[in-house]
Amino acid sequence: MRAWDFYTSNELKPKGWLKRQLEIQADGLSGNLDKVWRDVRDSSWIGGNAEGWERVPYWLDGFVPLAYLLENEDMIARAKRYIDAIIARQEEDGWICPCSKEQREKYDTWAVQLITKVLTVYYECSRDERVPDVIYRILKNYYALLCDRTVHLFAWGKFRWFECFIAIDWAYERYKEEWLIDLAKILQQQGHDYLSSMPKWERPLNAWTYETHIVNICMALKYEALTASVFSEEYTDRAETMHNVLNTFNGTPVGTFTGDECLSGVSPIQGTELCGVVEQMYSYEMLYACTGDKKWVERLELLAFNALPATISDDMWTHQYVQMCNQIACRRFPGKAVFRTNGPEAHLFGLEPNYGCCTANFNQGWPKFALSVYMHRDHEILHAVPVPSELNTDGIHILCDTEYPFDNSFTYTIETEKEFVFRIRIPSFAKNVCVNDAPFQGDEAVFTFQPGDQKKISIAYNCDVCFETRPNQLATVRRGSLVFAVPISYEKEMREYVLHDVERKFPYCDYEFIPTSDWNYAYSSDKVDVENREMGEYPFSSTNPPIVIHAKVQKIDWGFEDGYNTVCAKVPASRDPIGEVEEIQLHPYGCAKLRMTEIPLLP
Repeated sequence: MRAWDFYTSNELKPKGWLKRQLEIQADGLSGNLDKVWRDVRDSSWIGGNAEGWERVPYWLDGFVPLAYLLENEDMIARAKRYIDAIIARQEEDGWICPCSKEQREKYDTWAVQLITKVLTVYYECSRDERVPDVIYRILKNYYALLCDRTVHLFAWGKFRWFECFIAIDWAYERYKEEWLIDLAKILQQQGHDYLSSMPKWERPLNAWTYETHIVNICMALKYEALTASVFSEEYTDRAETMHNVLNTFNGTPVGTFTGDECLSGVSPIQGTELCGVVEQMYSYEMLYACTGDKKWVERLELLAFNALPATISDDMWTHQYVQMCNQIACRRFPGKAVFRTNGPEAHLFGLEPNYGCCTANFNQGWPKFALSVYMHRDHEILHAVPVPSELNTDGIHILCDTEYPFDNSFTYTIETEKEFVFRIRIPSFAKNVCVNDAPFQGDEAVFTFQPGDQKKISIAYNCDVCFETRPNQLATVRRGSLVFAVPISYEKEMREYVLHDVERKFPYCDYEFIPTSDWNYAYSSDKVDVENREMGEYPFSSTNPPIVIHAKVQKIDWGFEDGYNTVCAKVPASRDPIGEVEEIQLHPYGCAKLRMTEIPLLP
């Protein structure tokens, strides 16, 4: 049983900067992928001859909620065309993936697990009454094929088995048939046990393995929450055990784990795959809904406000495969990449740098985040992530006006026709909290409403700027859920070309970012000043961020990583100042596409 339940896109709408971020996504690559990328446009899922495995389901997983959250009729119609084509190709026995009966045995059924999850998302948005039967038949067929050993779990399906539990749980709530629980047991038995892999996470190697693959691991953080729900078992917080090991040996200041594309150790110059970011976000959303433990939603904010926007261009037409916390350039490596298992272009901004999974999958990040900001249970409503948003449900209307996380003031306008309890989460880092102009202490502000009530609620608090200690005697600057970095100015070098019949042309071409400003700094003082600014066209603008921090720095002899001239050294060659004290602006990590995030704080 979940601690909290999600609202649907019919009830919950983004406002303010969050709506603008979704509009940018709809106008960018996510909203046009079916027009410009053959793996979606010509997919075997809809009768074409291009990829027929994970890419269309990945894309729909974000495109569908994006369309419905924005109430974009064109996008809704395009999503329906894809769903219609997929449903029309479902075979009589329930099989739905685009492969022949003879190919099923060697077809990685990760795609079966993924498409069932996507169809639950589509149903929750559209209420298309065809979908429950379609999901039922897919799962029934999957169960039969696993029972008679026509198919078995291997490769990606073996390591992502728990993803199918989302649809199994959804179907069991409707049908109450025990074979669904038996299906879950088979998947668990054939699936990988992640606790057995944890020793391998402590010493990353330059080797590709499923056990250390960053996306598998980020997905797996939620596995116990899902199994506990399906099997009605006690939840023991194995996710925290996993998180502690991952963070200790592979953590970054923005809440991600290094993985380029397998776990890469504690280093600011190793990469983190974009698929890992959005899957880690989704795991935290599910973990919070299942457990109600506030640590997961605070960790979700850290990812959403920093790691996600940092690795996507302002206009959201291009993205990186991997981001680096200390990223002084995004230029193709002429030889061996600095990454453990990725290629030489994995950190470029483009259509499908390194590999196309992130091209399809990154677009789930913002829409699913937007669907997680309000949650409910019984007669209670929780504003879990207090971003600008509006809720209309069952005679209750709640409007939150704020620019959080860039500003920490909130105005709620609430009208109701029924009694309910409203809870507003107060972050652990909030200082001097005031609720309706009165001092407040606690991690939730709770209000009881009666039928006919019309009220306004105001909340405001402060956030300290802190210098957090990082490994290797480095430090990073944080204020609330925002991490700040030294921004590096750059010039763009555009590359248009065709590779494997895939065209890269403006605005979805590839870009190299060539630095044009200094980056070899250390903080000379922990005294800083915060400056709030007007928000511009892009909430996470790389040229006009809505908040900056003024900090004192001095240049040091940092140096380059051995063998590279576009990657800074993991640690500086010397921490002795070689220049006078300067005042510079720090930008939010999500705004700074080139940046130094972990640098020394001089004594």
